[in-house]
Amino acid sequence: MSGEAAAEPEEGTAYAYRPSLLGVPMAFQLTPGGINWSGARGSGHVPFQDVRYVRMAFVPATMQPHRFVTEIWADRTPKLSIISCSWKSMVEQERLDHAYRAFITELHRRLALAGSTARFEQGKHPLLYWPALAIFVSFLVVLTSLVPRAIAAGEGGVAALIGGSILLFGWYGREFFGRNRPRRYAANAPPRALLPKG
Repeated sequence: MSGEAAAEPEEGTAYAYRPSLLGVPMAFQLTPGGINWSGARGSGHVPFQDVRYVRMAFVPATMQPHRFVTEIWADRTPKLSIISCSWKSMVEQERLDHAYRAFITELHRRLALAGSTARFEQGKHPLLYWPALAIFVSFLVVLTSLVPRAIAAGEGGVAALIGGSILLFGWYGREFFGRNRPRRYAANAPPRALLPKG
């Protein structure tokens, strides 16, 4: 057989994940002018100048609590979701932290170099974020008010259980709401809080 083997893509220019166990993998490739993509909905090419909106968020799931998502909206293209983990088995989702971080960082670098006029946002939409935060804080306040009542009733074990729940939910809330506070950001400065550690 003659001919040279196809060159491997440079680090950060290709990314793929499996959105469901039996589904078609989503694959992305950065080219000099845009993004090639393929998946269950077909395939296509998105020129960088056609990208209109990019949102990065922290979206934990039941089977993968450390999960990040970048969504891209572009002209004449379905919404593209790039997720930091991939289904590996019926009971496991594999984290792709390094590959995801490299790809998303390179994607933003190329959008910035192309002079993208897209809107870049991080976190949840404000109409979802702030009501959810208010409900969460109210829930913690109610739990906290139960601790002295339990102690006064001589239920030390119950008070300890409630206290542990407050710590657990407080840590989860700090992680979720801290990372997902809605803000704008620049193409050349993707938010570190929404990128897995390299």
